[in-house]
Amino acid sequence: MVILTAKGNVTREQVMAVMPAEVRQTVQLYVGGKIREWFSRADGRGAVFLLDTRDVAEAHAIMDDLPLARQGLVDHEYIAVGPLLPLRLLLAGPERPQ
Repeated sequence: MVILTAKGNVTREQVMAVMPAEVRQTVQLYVGGKIREWFSRADGRGAVFLLDTRDVAEAHAIMDDLPLARQGLVDHEYIAVGPLLPLRLLLAGPERPQ
């Protein structure tokens, strides 16, 4: 998961000037299977992406190649996520009564 945030000193006009190229590239990543889902942040300061990557390094490479990042307009926070492991307990079968 990547949380993208516009830098504090960046204006809306700066971001909007880059958005056509940013949107084109993110749609290409979606069609290519690298972006599974993406959302706008409710505070209007960026987006959240769920990426399909091998590791955080691959996620960095993808996000750093997007126009907003190349122009230094955004920061990224990377959080590796995976399956909810406690769900394995449901697959273990019924517990034996004691």
